[in-house]
Order: sequence, then C-alpha cells, then structure tokens
Amino acid sequence: MELQLKNRLLHLTAISIVFASCEKIQDIPGSEHSVNQRFSQSMEWNETHPYHEILVQTDDYSLLFMGDSHVGTTNNLMKFFNIAKSANSSAVVMAGDLTTGDRTGYSMLDRCLPQRDSLLSFLTVGNHDLWEKYGWEEFFTRFGPSCYLFMVKSPVATDLYICLDSGSGTTGTDQLEWLKSILQNLRPEFRRCVIFTHNNFFRFRHTETVNPPVEELTVLIELFTRHNVDMLITGHDHKRDAVLFGITTYIVMEPVKDGTDNAGYLELRVKNGDIKYSFENFD
Repeated sequence: MELQLKNRLLHLTAISIVFASCEKIQDIPGSEHSVNQRFSQSMEWNETHPYHEILVQTDDYSLLFMGDSHVGTTNNLMKFFNIAKSANSSAVVMAGDLTTGDRTGYSMLDRCLPQRDSLLSFLTVGNHDLWEKYGWEEFFTRFGPSCYLFMVKSPVATDLYICLDSGSGTTGTDQLEWLKSILQNLRPEFRRCVIFTHNNFFRFRHTETVNPPVEELTVLIELFTRHNVDMLITGHDHKRDAVLFGITTYIVMEPVKDGTDNAGYLELRVKNGDIKYSFENFD
C-alpha cells in the first residue's frame, strides 16, 4: 500500500506541472451548484458572525480532531468529548460524516454537542451529512457554516485553522477562489496553518461523487506548498494514514463510529511553535 501511495504521489506531482496554474476546475457533474450554494450561505453567515479567536495562556495547546461518527448511537462520540474536556483541549474539530443525513441523527448530534462555554466545537459536512435532500438545511440551521476560519492565539504567536467543505467531492470554484485569497493575503500573518475537511486527497477506493478530481487536487497541492500549509486533516476512508508530501502532512483519521474495530481520533499539539500529532484509539 505504501508503494502504491508513493507511485500515486509521483504521478500527481508530474501532472501538477501541467495543471497547477489552472484557474477553472472541472467540477463533478451535478455537484457544482450544491457546493457553491453552501459556500454562499456560509459566507453570508460568516459576515455576521466573527471568526473565533481562541486565547491560550501558554504556547502549548492541544486540539482533538475526529470524523465519521455516523451517529445513530453515540458511545464513542461522548467518550471523545469527555476525553477532550479531561485533557483540557482548547477545542474539538469534527471533520464530516457526523450523521447519516437524517433528522434523527442531526437531532442526536445536536443534543450531544457540549455547550460552547465548556468546550468549543468546529464542524463541517461530509457526503453522508448531505445524503438526504434536507441534510444541508439541517446542518446549517443547527451548526452554521461548512466553510470558515478560526485562530488560536498564544502569548507568542497565532495559528490559523481553515475549514473547507468537500462534502460533494469538490471544493467548487467559489470556495477555491476564497481559499486562494485567504492563503495569499492572510497566511503570512500566522505562524502555523492547518486545513481540515472531510474528503481525503489520496484515495484507493474511488466513487463517482466523492473522489476529488485530479485537476482540483493538483491545484490544491500546489497552493498548500506555495503558502506553507503545515497539515491537511481529513476522514472519509475510515483508515488511518499520514504522508508527508512536499511540506504538507496529509492525514486521514480513523472513524469515531460505534461498532468499528479501529475507532479513534487525532490529537494535535502545538508547543513552542512545533506542531505534532498522534493517533489515539478508544479503550
């Protein structure tokens, strides 16, 4: 598997020479309107809700990341929140496929989320969250945007976290232009930059609607390298993986979903400017 991934990375590197300057992404048929609509609604929400700036007292903090809870039952999800509180994490980040898209799952997730004054949580959508025709409406009404920023500010420096919506298998043209602007204009002001989204980039299991187009991947990889993106954290494939490609570490988390043998999450720690991560499993 490792050799296969390396060969794929080499192939993407080669074609990126051709496609890295592309300005127009070939979107997956049928998904462009949906992702652009979600992006537009997210930006309207962001205009009236300032981005969060988390203040930490020392230059040593942690965030816990998870994905793919597919709530129906919530045993592991509640364990995750309790671990985050016990570890005094600055926030939790939830990278999509949190539900199966139905209203029952959304209601259950909403009830499980900690109060914001006890633990901040940052969410985005996955493909399963959008399966039902009302899935996005449920997410947006309850949790807000699927594309946004937040910052963690220590006495020494401030780190940037960018949330992208890849629930339809593509960033879409509008979100891509927004990301380019953020990386070009805001990225230099921050020490570290971490991006999180649902879809992992380097997949071995291809499906029609949620496998990112190669042209889009090459543009994104080139952007990450040019603007010193430290890490991309994703879920989706339910299998732990991490690879350093250029200067960016591409991470795939294991699922939080109950009943899975490999259920787990990711701890991200920043200390004195160094950024490290560890995969953690539930007991």
